[in-house]
Formats: sequence, structure tokens, C-alpha cells
Amino acid sequence: MAWNEPDNNDRKQDPWGTRPGKKDQGPPDLDKMADDMLKKLGGIFGGGKRGGSSGGGDLVPGGLVAIVLAIALGLYALSGVYTVNEQERGVVLRLGRALDNVVLPGLHWNPPLIDSVNIINVTRVYDQRFNNTMLTEDDNIVDISMTVQYVITDAHKYFLEVEDPEISLQQAAESALRHVVGGSKMDDVINTGREVLAVETRDRLQGYLDAYGTGITVNQLNIAQSQPPPQVRAAFDDVIKASEDNQSTQNEARRYASQVVPEARGAARRQMEEASAYKEQVIARAQGEAERFERLLVEYKKAPEVTRQRLYLDAMQDVMSNSSKVMIDVEGGNNMMYLPLDQLLQRARRPEGSAQGAVAPQETPSFTVTPQLRTPAREVNR
Repeated sequence: MAWNEPDNNDRKQDPWGTRPGKKDQGPPDLDKMADDMLKKLGGIFGGGKRGGSSGGGDLVPGGLVAIVLAIALGLYALSGVYTVNEQERGVVLRLGRALDNVVLPGLHWNPPLIDSVNIINVTRVYDQRFNNTMLTEDDNIVDISMTVQYVITDAHKYFLEVEDPEISLQQAAESALRHVVGGSKMDDVINTGREVLAVETRDRLQGYLDAYGTGITVNQLNIAQSQPPPQVRAAFDDVIKASEDNQSTQNEARRYASQVVPEARGAARRQMEEASAYKEQVIARAQGEAERFERLLVEYKKAPEVTRQRLYLDAMQDVMSNSSKVMIDVEGGNNMMYLPLDQLLQRARRPEGSAQGAVAPQETPSFTVTPQLRTPAREVNR
């Protein structure tokens, strides 16, 4: 029911609960309430009075100003508190000028709006990847992909000495790589010399960064990929395949040499041993013959005729034992003589060169040379 509608239980009242017959008080005055509160605070903090043309002075809100100032100072002080972690260092700029010392790990305070603190992580390992096309010493073009891993070892230099350390690192890395690749041949860059290339590039890059004063230390530099451009990659693959075939052939030749050379050395050693044995045999035989001749000479001096006849018979025995012919004396003695025809026929049937040059044992004919053999004889062929 609205406040101006007819009576509610025969009573009339306005929205502020004023009943008929009482003085209408109206809505509360907010300005008056605020003025009363300011007077109370001014009395507590000793606020003075302000004059005015109206003659009725109000209390100056000095206590409120003090409270506001205290709160502002507290917030200002709290805003200057910060913490530096163990893996971080801080660089302080006071009114735009850098302080010499870096901020170490711990709880610190610097006045806001006066000091500017820049926190830098000095333990994190950063990495950047570079891809570029470069020219080698033998006028060949290669595509190289390189990865650089680094840490910030001097936060002061990293933040102040170089405007953009990342750009400086990129330019220095490309310069170092171009210098090393430009002094190397394509085969070394792509195949065998990649590790040496990475080491030389890292050393040169670190020298550049130290000269620039970047405060960066390169931990590792890897040549991730080095290959010829796509336009000539097929031809270059053929060259690599030919090189691999060449290396494989050389390995097979070395393996064959390692097998043949010891065999040849063994055969040479065996021939030397056989020659040495033959030498000892010939020397021993000669010495024996000389000794036999000396003994025979003694016997010859005692009975020359008998010794001469005996030597003749021994010589004929040696000669005729290796012959396939039979000498028969028909004039004297017993004419009934045994002829070894079976052995002669067996020798005739034996093919020449049997057993591929092997010498068959010689059979001694079954006859004896007698002193009567000096008479003319008739030759009987086989």
C-alpha cells in the first residue's frame, strides 16, 4: 500500500513513519551526518576550526589527512619490498642510473618510483636455433642448422652493456659460423669434420660475446644438420655413395692383404727352413763323401787293382740298377740265366707320367754283375 493511500487500519503515516499529528521530520540529511563525523574525528585528532563569512566555523579534518598520509606511506613502503630467488640476480636503476652491485638472493627493499629493479635468471639454460646457407672454401653451398645453448653469467653486463643481447648473440653466432665454414671444405662440413667445426665455432662465438660484453657464456654448440641444397642433393648423394663404395673396397683389400701377407710370410719362412735343411744335408753328405774317399784312398794304396775293380763293379751296379735293359754274357759260364721278364713287362705297361709326375719306386733287376761282364755283349731291348 502506498504511503498516500487511504488509511491503513484507520491510520495515516508517511514513508518515514510519521504519524498524523506529529511534526514532519523529512528524509535524513547526509551532509549533516558527514559533517558530524568530521567534527568527531577532528576532536579526536585535535583538528582546528576554519573561518567563514557565515560566522559558524567548521573543524578542519586534519586527522583524516594524517590517516590518509599514513596509509599512503604504508602502501608505498610495502610496494618496495621484493624477493630475489637463488637462481636470480637483480640489477637496480636509481633514477635511471645503474648501481654497481647486483642484488643477491634474499628479501630486499628499494624505494618505489626511485629505484627500478630488474630480475634476471642466471642459472637457466637458454637455447637458440639458427638456419642459414653458407659458402665453403671449395666454392660449394651448404645448408647448416645450428643450436646454441647458453647461460647468463653476468647479469649487470647482460642488462646494461648490450641493447638486445638475443640479437647480438644471433649475429655473433652467424658471423662465427660463416668464418669457420668459409675456411673448411664441403666434405669436412658435411661428413667427417662436423665435431671439429662445432668446437671451432663455439670458441670463436665465445670470443665475440666476451668482446661485446654481453655477459653470456656458451655451454654447448651443436651442428644439428649440414647438407647440400635441395637442387644438387641427388648428385651429392651419388658422390657420397661412390665414396662409401670406395671405402668398402679399400676395407676388403686390407682384409685380403691381412690374410695373404701372413700366408706369404709363412711360405717364405718354410722355404728358408727347407733351404737351410738342404744346405745342412749337402754339407753333411759332402763331408761324408770326403771322409769315405779318404778311407778308400788308404785301401787303394794297399791294393790298387782290387780296389779299382771293386769301384768299377759298384759303379756298374748303380748304373744298371736304374736301367730297363739287361746285359747277358753268352760266351762263358752258365747259359741258363733267369731273365725278369714279368718285371720288364710290368714296367712297359705302366703309363708314363702316372700319378702326375710322382716317381715310382725303382725295382732292382734280379741279376748280379760279375767280373766276366767285360766281354762283348749283346743288347736285348725290352
